[in-house]
Amino acid sequence: MRLQNKIALITGAASGMGAATARMFAREGAKVVIADMLEHEGHEVAKSIGDAAHFEFLNVTEEDNWKATVDATVKKFGGLHILVNNAGVSGSAEQDLYSTGAWHRIMGINATGPFLGMKYAIPAIKASGGGSIVNLSSIAGIIGSVGIHMAYNASKAAVRLMTKSVAVQHAEDGIRCNSVHPGIMPAMRTSGRTADPAVRAARMNVIPMRRPGEVDEVAHAILFLASDDSSYITGSEIHVDGGAIAI
Repeated sequence: MRLQNKIALITGAASGMGAATARMFAREGAKVVIADMLEHEGHEVAKSIGDAAHFEFLNVTEEDNWKATVDATVKKFGGLHILVNNAGVSGSAEQDLYSTGAWHRIMGINATGPFLGMKYAIPAIKASGGGSIVNLSSIAGIIGSVGIHMAYNASKAAVRLMTKSVAVQHAEDGIRCNSVHPGIMPAMRTSGRTADPAVRAARMNVIPMRRPGEVDEVAHAILFLASDDSSYITGSEIHVDGGAIAI
């Protein structure tokens, strides 16, 4: 199994791509901490996995909460080898695309959250002998988007560059850091306009594969970057977008 004896912390793992990744990691031999604010859903995901999974409440914008979650992970499973910064919110539900409040909220969750995660996870991963960090960005962190608050683009671009910064600063510590950039996926709980069937159908016209992606397709990319299959890959990015930004 590709993650035998590895311990992983996955944020936003109570649903969607995070839950799919948690289940896939467990099937590959990892112990997994499901970190999320959705307590009922998070416990259910952990229960569906079994003894290899544990739920921890995590608000990614709260620094003390991050420290407690990493400490709880190490206490529960004896270390930490993999961090997946998956938690995030969409910017397509905002009516005012220049709302200052929305800017701070989206940046706090999507950019500050991964920063805090890496701040507290890196020492634990280093103490465990090294490992891998996988940050979920988006193709919106590379190209502009119509009808989405610019904080979403800005936050996902920040994740992309933070990833490269950590990669070069911690390579000698045995820590790799890469990013995954999904394109059109199943609508998130926080999606607004991008969940509209008409909007989604129109966007298929700019995707060479002419279909949206599936959460497991993203989870497979995350698994590859988390595992030793990608042992000489750091500071890189994988686009899981059906060819959207290749045009």
